[in-house]
Amino acid sequence: MTHMRQSQLFTKTRREAPQGEVSKNAQLLIRAGFVHKEMAGVYSYLPLGLRVLNKIIGVIREEMNAIGGQELLLTTLQDPEVWKKSGRWSDEVNDTWFKTHLHSGEQFHSGSELGLANTHEEPLTALMRNHISSYKDLPKYAYQFQTKFRNELRAKSGIMRSREFIMKDLYSFSRDEEGFREFYERAAEAYLKVFKRAGLGEHTYRTFASGGSFSKFSDEFQTVCGAGEDTIYINEGRRLAINKEVYNDQTLSELGLRKEDLREERAIEVGNIFPLGTKYSAALGLTYKNEAGEEVPVVMGSYGIGPGRLLGTVVEVLSDEKGMVWPEEVAPFSIHLVQLGEDEDVKKEAEEIYRSLVEARVEVLFDDRTMRAGEKFADSDLIGIPLRVVVSQKTLAEGKCECVERASGTTHHRSLSELMSHLTT
Repeated sequence: MTHMRQSQLFTKTRREAPQGEVSKNAQLLIRAGFVHKEMAGVYSYLPLGLRVLNKIIGVIREEMNAIGGQELLLTTLQDPEVWKKSGRWSDEVNDTWFKTHLHSGEQFHSGSELGLANTHEEPLTALMRNHISSYKDLPKYAYQFQTKFRNELRAKSGIMRSREFIMKDLYSFSRDEEGFREFYERAAEAYLKVFKRAGLGEHTYRTFASGGSFSKFSDEFQTVCGAGEDTIYINEGRRLAINKEVYNDQTLSELGLRKEDLREERAIEVGNIFPLGTKYSAALGLTYKNEAGEEVPVVMGSYGIGPGRLLGTVVEVLSDEKGMVWPEEVAPFSIHLVQLGEDEDVKKEAEEIYRSLVEARVEVLFDDRTMRAGEKFADSDLIGIPLRVVVSQKTLAEGKCECVERASGTTHHRSLSELMSHLTT
């Protein structure tokens, strides 16, 4: 769908956010009718919000495909057996599980308990045993956009930390550490491209973080924002940062950084890439025969971005006092066409412009509602579409539409032909 009449949109804006909603992203998204809060940490996407979510997913998909990713879709329901092999089925090890049971008439060989997946290293590693047996089968890079469930203790950051969410998780399968590292760097570059296209490039830094039990370091991608949960230390010249968890003299020395060259900021983690080594391949028996005929465990990595979390971060970072400000690539529509008044000539002109935009496949939301100008402008600012095109008696008299850029407030007066030319250049 490239167009929509606002009079037919079933969602409506509201002046106030619901009580108890403390995060700016959720307040604005709910007020603008992009999402609906079902309960704490659980949100439904309404038409405008889903358009943005799908735009973000599209950007991520393009960049993952560009580095050789192959898309698949794994199940949310999980057999405990593969997780027991890695030791991550236990609630003591992983306390974010949502677990459920099969109907008593049917059972897995491991019993009736099932999990709702919170990540997918184990099941994909097990699946890959059917597809990887020789060095000739490697490397492989598989990814998905899939619903995850995590029983978060804290769910106060709106859609940035929710209990049910879509995750883009990519997993790399390489012959050796050298092959893994080469792909790891390509993935890091692809992530930076995603954040740039989503409008957060200048605010986002590749950040050294703890590698946990897998390696010394992993990499996070942190977007500077006062609402962030993390503290990072930024070296602007190198466009690098260090997470507070690994901020010490030894790490600074290893990275060749000096404390006096760093500044402290709050930030939101919008993505992460992780070396996994052979932890899961060894536990689940994913090996391949190398050129010498030896059975060797596959070297793995994982790479995650939450599209909803990224959407919420765009709202947190780029919104202003009037509402949201969507970057062009992820905006729900490119143009917000606003008709003012009920004059027949104005209505006729607005319909003509709408038809021309639709025919040109320009994504347009047409505010054809019977409302006062002030209300329409307030809604337009709140919704945050990049360009507002106003049709009124005044613009009719001038023979040109009023075109207002949401981000800068810059106004241009353009005829329909000038507008179309501007949009296609």
